[in-house]
This record gives sequence, structure tokens and C-alpha cells, in this order.
Amino acid sequence: MFKNQPKGLYALALANTGERFGYYTMLAVFLLFLQANFGFSVGVSGMIYSSFLGLVYFLPLFGGMAADKFGFGRMVTIGIGIMFLGYLLLSLPLGANGFAVAGMGLALLLISFGTGLFKGNLQVMVGNLYDNPKYAGQRDAGFSVFYMAINIGAMFAPAAAVGIMDWAQHSLGISEADSYHFAFAVACVSLIFSISIYYFFRGTFKDADREKTAVSKEDEVEQLSPAQTKERIVCLCLVFAVVIFFWMAFHQNGATLTQFAKEYTATSAVGVESMLFDVVNLVLAIVVVYGLFGIFQSSTNRGRAIASAVVVAAVGGLVWKYRSLTGEPVAVNAPIFQQFNPCFVVALTPVSVALFGALAKKGKEPSSPMKIGLGMLVAAVGFVLMTVGSVGLPVPAEQLALGDAAVRVSPNWLISTYLVLTFAELLLSPIGISFVSKVAPPKYKGLMMGGWFVATAIGNFLVAIPTLLWGKSLVVVWGVLVGVCLVSALFIFAILKRLEKVAQ
Repeated sequence: MFKNQPKGLYALALANTGERFGYYTMLAVFLLFLQANFGFSVGVSGMIYSSFLGLVYFLPLFGGMAADKFGFGRMVTIGIGIMFLGYLLLSLPLGANGFAVAGMGLALLLISFGTGLFKGNLQVMVGNLYDNPKYAGQRDAGFSVFYMAINIGAMFAPAAAVGIMDWAQHSLGISEADSYHFAFAVACVSLIFSISIYYFFRGTFKDADREKTAVSKEDEVEQLSPAQTKERIVCLCLVFAVVIFFWMAFHQNGATLTQFAKEYTATSAVGVESMLFDVVNLVLAIVVVYGLFGIFQSSTNRGRAIASAVVVAAVGGLVWKYRSLTGEPVAVNAPIFQQFNPCFVVALTPVSVALFGALAKKGKEPSSPMKIGLGMLVAAVGFVLMTVGSVGLPVPAEQLALGDAAVRVSPNWLISTYLVLTFAELLLSPIGISFVSKVAPPKYKGLMMGGWFVATAIGNFLVAIPTLLWGKSLVVVWGVLVGVCLVSALFIFAILKRLEKVAQ
């Protein structure tokens, strides 16, 4: 997975890790902040949450257009600066009046606009690294590594948000509503890390930081005819249409799935189950996975010995942590569930890359469009699981009325759902980004990557639909998500041959 990759990949991935850590720290608690600080209902909070997500993923369209004209690196730098101002404003405790609402709105606009300049253009730069024939065959694996790095930042974000809020409340005597601002301030610090990595290692991706993506007319005519260019754009738009519904379903992690964690899931855990809510244990488990891969993939005895020692040390750490359990229940906070998806991404990425690598050697690797269709099917399975876990549960109004007698289910329902959704994400998201970078006509790379984010944005706007259905039966909420995933999968399979043809 890490072999024959350009050095610039790791610099760009680490720069993105820092930015994503701050973003997901903020996002882990944002819906709850809206309710705690302003007293907004679940529906109103969901609308604000989904609108913000929509802007974050819509504005890269214009960021890509600007980069096609002015250069990727320049837009990335400006984007980080604008994001920093937004997070800084959001970290100020302005209260709960109209002025505070306006300040929050301005902060969200700044974060959205800055992300629009940063996120898509950084990913285009990653794609440009693989235009070099030396690395062309590693494009999908490279984007999987890049995607894994994003999730390393996201994995620690919920624990960081909960931890710093707890510290502010108990050590500084800050109220719960004001403690959220400390979580938002973490994003400011993470952006400093991000820009430092970006500039310090800029020399490793200099060739990818082109002033423009457009090529000469002679080269463009030689590579693609107008008809070929049109067909590629049409096919990408068809994929974007499917991506809309994946993100509508997947980004329920900060919306209805977080609400389910808050209202329906057990608030404490004991024994082995409690270990799942300590991010250190998750890291140790990930180390075991990577160590095992090292044992089987290393070409030298020394390499296998080192990998074996790493596995033994990590397992020993887990055993020590288990023996250190006191038997007392461990508190389970709703935002902490958001650490599982990025944790699973980091742990399962080498499994995914190895699996498809083995299939590729046998000539049986599914095409990128096929993987996207399979991803939609797997996403449907995830919400089928939530449907099963919700059968017999009261509607939200009845649940809240029960108070301490409310019916609460095992955290394993949500954890299992996040695991299944992670399989779907690995099939669709990094592969889809790789597909766009490969198929997009050279002079429209920035625009087409922006189109991917526009599709994501529309999906994020639609995240609000299940939150507006929250007062109804939970089976209805999850059933809607199962339905859109299944329909999207059928659509992809119906146009599969057309998509595979342009990707050849």
C-alpha cells in the first residue's frame, strides 16, 4: 500500500490530516451545541447542520474554478487563512442572543468558503502526482492512503472535543453551553499544524502545484476530442447524481445517528465494551492490524521480526488496559460514537487495498464504477441494521416523556452500523475521488473535482430530511435511507458499461 508512492502524497495527506482534525472536532459537537447554547429543536438544528455541510461541499466548485485560473497552491493557502478566521470567531463565547446567532452564521460562512478553496484543490494536487507514468498504476491505492490520513485526524476529534469540554467544565467551572467553544478553538490550533506541514514539505509536491490545469490546445486535441470530453463530463455527472444520496445517508453520523446515541443508546458501558470508548485502545487495535500486515507482507526476516514485536507490544498494551478496569461503568457520551467510523477507516484501509490488489493480480478486481455501486448496496445494509435495532422502540416524543425509564439499547447497534457504513465508504469515497481525477478532461480537472463536492453538498443539504422525520417512527427514518441507497445502487448498475468505457 505504501510502496511506490510519490513523496508528495504523505506531505499533502498530513496537511489534510491537521485540517480535518479541527473540522471533525467542531462537527462532533456542533448539533448538540446548537441545542444547548441556543435552545434550537432537533429539526432546526438539523437544518443548520445540513446547510453548513452543504456549503462546505458546494463551494469547492468555485474553489476549483479559481484554481484552474490562479493555481492550486495559492488557493489552498488563502483557504487555510479564511478557515482560521472562521474557527476563531466560532470559539468566542458570544452568548445566545441575536448577535451571537449572527456571529455564528458569519463563522460558518468563513469556514465554508475557506474549505471550498482548500479541500478540493488539495485533492486535485494529489491526483496530479499520479499523472507521472511512474506512479500511474498506484492512483487508487494512493487515494486510499490519502483518505486514511484524513480519518486519522477525524478519529481523535470526538475524544478531543469531549475531553476539552470536560476539562473546561470541571477545571475552569465553565458552563456546558460555553464549553463547546473550547472544542471549536481546537480547530484553530490544528490549522497551524496543517499550514506548517504544507509549507515545510512543499518541495515534495512542487510538480503537482501547477499554475493551471489547462493544457495547450494541441495537447488537448491530441488527448481528447470534443465528443470524448462531453462523454466524460456526462458520465461524471451521472456518478455525481448517485454520490448525492450516499452522502445524504452517510452524514447522518452527525445528525440522526448522533440523536439516536443521545436519546436511545445506553449512557454507560462496562467491561470489554467500555474499552471501545477509549481512543487509546482503538489505536492499539489498529497497531495490531498493521503489525499483522507487516508480518505477512515483509520481504525480510528483520522486517517480520519488527512487525511481530509491534503486535506483541500492542496486544500487551490491550491486556494491561483490560486488567486495569475497575469494574465501574464508563460514561458514554453521544459525540464519542463519531470516533468509530474514522477508526474503522484507518484499520480497514490496508485490508481493502490488499484485497483489491490480490484481485487485480488475478484480473478480477471490480472496476471503480462497480465499487461505487457495491458501496451503495453496503450502505443500505447499514441502515437495515439500524432498522432492526429500532424495532419496538418508542417514537422520540414518547421516549423523552419516559425520562429515566426511557428504553435504551446497547451501543453495539451503533458501532456495528458505523462498521458497515465504513465498508461502504471505502468502496465509494476514495475510489470515487480517484475516478474523477482519472476521467476528468485535463482542462476541467478543478471544475470536475468541484462537481464531486457539489454532489456531496446536495447530499448534505438532504441530510436534513431524516432529521425532519425524527418525530415519527424510527423505522420510517431508517427505511427512507435504505430506500435511497438501493435505488442509487440500481441506477449505477444500469449505466455500468458506459462508465467503465470512459474509465479505460
